[in-house]
Amino acid sequence: MTLMRKERFGLDVPEIWRRMFENDLENGGWLRVEEFRDGNEFVIRSELPGIDPERDVELTINDGVLRITARREERDEQREKDGFRSEFRYGTFVRSIVLPRGVDEDDIKASYKDGILEIRIPAAAANPEPKKIAVTKQ
Repeated sequence: MTLMRKERFGLDVPEIWRRMFENDLENGGWLRVEEFRDGNEFVIRSELPGIDPERDVELTINDGVLRITARREERDEQREKDGFRSEFRYGTFVRSIVLPRGVDEDDIKASYKDGILEIRIPAAAANPEPKKIAVTKQ
């Protein structure tokens, strides 16, 4: 369970502390995202240029938390008559996001276009009817 379940526990954690607790130090850095509502959908977007989404991105849901894991490995080699230059960047970036209550996890869609990962989550019913439980006399 993460500390970021402010919707469920009423916590209002400042951004700087949220970053520290969401950062997966074992696996890598913190993945920046933007979150907004578009009509009846919640949208999560992240800029991930130069990756293969089928190979380098993993999306999982566990206990109402969406976890985004992205891996990046880039190499740049330049051979010139005076020498050889090589540069590389690599790392794993992780972000966990608490999903709104009542979301149907099977309806979540993800796409990747022009370096942007976009996840669309249909909003749950605004005010679901309370479930009644019958009481039996014994």
